This record gives sequence, C-alpha cells and structure tokens, in this order.
Amino acid sequence: MALQISATNPEHPALLLELPWHVPLEQWPEEVLVPLPRGISRHVVRYARAGDEVIAVKELAERPALREYELLRDLDRLGIPAVDPLAVVTGRVDAEDAPLEPVLVTRHLGGSMPYRSMFETTMRPATMHRLMDALAVLLVRLHLAGFAWGDCSLSNTLFRRDAGAYAAYLVDAETGDLHPQLSPGQRDYDLDLARVNISGELLDLEASGALHPSVDAIEFGMEICSRYNGLWEELTRRSVYPAGKYHYIERRIRRLNELGFDVAEMQIEHAPNGDTVTFVPKVVDAGHHQRQLLRLTGLDTEENQARRLLNDLESWMATQDDYAPGDPPPGSRLRSSWGDPHGARPEVLAHRWVRDVFRPTVRAVPLEMRGSMDPAEIYHELLEHRWYLSERAQHDIGLDTAVDDYITNILPKARETLQPTPATAD
Repeated sequence: MALQISATNPEHPALLLELPWHVPLEQWPEEVLVPLPRGISRHVVRYARAGDEVIAVKELAERPALREYELLRDLDRLGIPAVDPLAVVTGRVDAEDAPLEPVLVTRHLGGSMPYRSMFETTMRPATMHRLMDALAVLLVRLHLAGFAWGDCSLSNTLFRRDAGAYAAYLVDAETGDLHPQLSPGQRDYDLDLARVNISGELLDLEASGALHPSVDAIEFGMEICSRYNGLWEELTRRSVYPAGKYHYIERRIRRLNELGFDVAEMQIEHAPNGDTVTFVPKVVDAGHHQRQLLRLTGLDTEENQARRLLNDLESWMATQDDYAPGDPPPGSRLRSSWGDPHGARPEVLAHRWVRDVFRPTVRAVPLEMRGSMDPAEIYHELLEHRWYLSERAQHDIGLDTAVDDYITNILPKARETLQPTPATAD
C-alpha cells in the first residue's frame, strides 16, 4: 500500500514527506530527531523537526491512530486544552516491503512540561497542589464538554506555567470517548481512575526518591477528587434565591467569572407561589479572562496570565488623562467609557497599553534569557518582581527598575529551570 498522510493543514504533508517513514520509529537517525527527554509511554515516541515545527511522532495501530486523531480534532473544535493533531501516516513499509505501524503526529506544545521533568528536583507540596488544581480544571472542562477521558493521569497531561499557577493540557486521547453529555457514573469512573493513577505515579516517584518527604502519595491522589467535586459543584449547582433578589444571580455569575468561566446559557424559574427564583447554569464555558483579554488587546494567553494582565491593564488605564471611568459592562471587569464623548474607548486604551507598556517591557528581557517562558509569563514575572521590590522599598519602584533588577539578579540564577522542556506524545 502506498504511503498516505492524512493532515489537518495542506502544508503539513509536504513538510512530513521529508521524514524517514520507511524506518521503524525507534531506529530513526539522529539528524532528524530533536534531542528532548521523553516521558513514560506505552508506545514508541520520538521528537523530530518538520520544517520550522517540532513534532511528536507516536507509533500505534491504524485504527486507534485515526480515532485519536479525530478525537483531538474534536477537542480542538470544543476549545479544550490538548495537543494539536497534525497528521496520521499510514501505509508505511520498510526497505524490504515489510509493513510498519502507522504514526500519529502532533505539534510540540511550546513551554510545556511532562510531570516527570518537573520532579527532577524535589517539588514542594505547594507546587504539587497547583498541579492538582490544574488537572482538576482540565478534567471538569472535559466532562462539561461530554468527553470521557478513560485514562486521566499525570503521565497523560502536560503542564505550562500560568502566572504562578499551571495550565493542564490533555496529551493522550487514545482511550477517550465523546458524548452529548456524561452521566454521573461516567464522571465518577474517570475520577476514580484519576485517583488511582495519580497515587500510583506518586508512589513510583517516592520509590525513586523524587517525592518530597512530607507528601503522602495516597492522600494526594485523593486530592484530585475533592478539588474536582468542589469545582463541579460550583459550576453546575442549582441555586434558589428569594424573589426580587436578582443581584444574587449576578453575584453567582460574577463568582463563576472569577473562577475563569462564563455562563453561556442559563435557566431561571419562578416558583409557583412566586416566593423564590431558581437559577441553574446550563452551559458554562471556560476562558472568561482569556476571551476578554483577546478581544481588548489581541493577546492570546493562559487564563491566569490573562487575569493578571487585565489587572495591570485596568490599573494603567486609570492613570491615563483620556480615561473616563464608568460602570463595568455586563460580564466585564474593565470599566467602560463608551458613554462619555471625552473618554477613549477601552479597545483604544488597551492597544496603547500593548504598544507602550507590554511589548517594550517584554522586549527588554533578552531572548536568550527567557528559556521556556512566553511573553505573558515574562510580564507576569516582572510584575511579581516589581511588587516584591516595592514592598521591600515601601514605595513603588517602577517597572523599568524592576526589569533591570530582574535581568541582573533573578534570571541568571533561574536560567536552568527556564530551559525549554519537551512535550510528550503519550
């Protein structure tokens, strides 16, 4: 059978044709590989360069390869954090025409870290709690979209820095299944698997001496359950309020916004006696701050990064002469001056902030010192450093001074931990 490349982008087949598909993946020559460490995998996985892209290539049977490819495309359409599927390559044969396994090709997730790379130096319990938070958010988002993962674990997740927290990405959809809606039993099954898998992974780290001595692997496995259940309850619970207290509904929506979610569809019912009102969020979309920042500035960031940048943007706007404060529009944190003919529109001020503040600040950090940090994470780090120096000095030291001190005293010590770390295809 002839070599076939099924790809999402017409440019990808031409780039992928240069790779040695006639050679078993574990025997690929060094000149085509990218030397990135790999996590534990059920399959043979290699990292290679295709044009300007770094890709992850995973060998597996044709049917699961095609199925995972389609599931990853579905998750992309749903806006779920997951690796980008690029292609499935079938019809591979070696030099003697013996068949070789097909491969799934995904894009390397820049700035991402597999959990084992994060534990190369003993991770503090507080950081581990942030990992559990990120994984719980990912699992809730998957379940809200009707996706049963079937193998939730640290090994099947990638983590990216997100303004002092982490954002979690699904990296293996092989065991997943997409439904219009998940039953409580399907959600509980996924959650129980996550608990068992995470405890097992942490016990493995404990055996190797890589786990902090104060961490109980079994208790940390249970933590994913409590964090998941708390978030799921907050996002889906039915609220009953006294009639006429409609600001309670607004307060509930604001609370969901603070958690990073928008209410895209809701159900409001009046009791037959008219004494109470029942409010149920029917459709909840993650990425509230991401969407707001993207709309205002064109910056595409992680959720916590977006929240931090919006805070800085709002503070900066308040210092501008043509800023006219007003009441915040529905669903927005930023004050609006749309009704004031003397005030600049928020979008105008936001783009001025990007041009005059955000970009010059990020560009002040040399490229070779940034490691795996993206521009939004760099800006967050600089804001954190400015706050620290200002607290120490008991007055605002200014962003320029913070940038100079960060480059001189912080980045040289942190370069090793900021070096790019790989994605994993399984």
